[in-house]
Amino acid sequence: MTYMNQRQSHIRMSVWGLIMFTACVLGLSPALVVAEELPREAVLPMSLAATAAKSAVDQCAKDGYRVSAAVVDRAGLLRAFLRADGAGPHTVESSEKKAYTAASMRGPTGNVAELIAKTPGLQGLQHMNDKILFLAGGLPIEIAGEVVGGIGVGGAPGGHLDAACAQAGLDSIGATPKFSGAK
Repeated sequence: MTYMNQRQSHIRMSVWGLIMFTACVLGLSPALVVAEELPREAVLPMSLAATAAKSAVDQCAKDGYRVSAAVVDRAGLLRAFLRADGAGPHTVESSEKKAYTAASMRGPTGNVAELIAKTPGLQGLQHMNDKILFLAGGLPIEIAGEVVGGIGVGGAPGGHLDAACAQAGLDSIGATPKFSGAK
């Protein structure tokens, strides 16, 4: 080891030692000092994800539509999925993409679709990646002011109907309402 490497190693150990000493004097465990520096994120529990998906599919069934509903976490990873009996095969992918897009964009997919339609310069957003789908029916899941995921519904005869069923999923878990369209 060169003198500079030894010196840098010694400095690092001295800084760490100072942190440990300060933690002990203050009565804190060293693990607590380091853990406080970590960011905290709310996680969408599987039980809530499953409840939201089931409520969305059930609402659409009451309205006479056979749909699929997908729920993703904040990173866009699938947490829950349901496909109603008789729902078209295309609804599997569309519901997951709508959920991903809602979580990623942190807003209703129908709003983003309208914005893209009105602003030609934003057309490129549609090709950002292969998981994005700008059709109505995806809503972010916001609980206690934090977006923790997204829900997407596909298969009703209109995006506004998909969004209404997605809203039923949000309502079932106490998430902040995002859609107020007509059924």
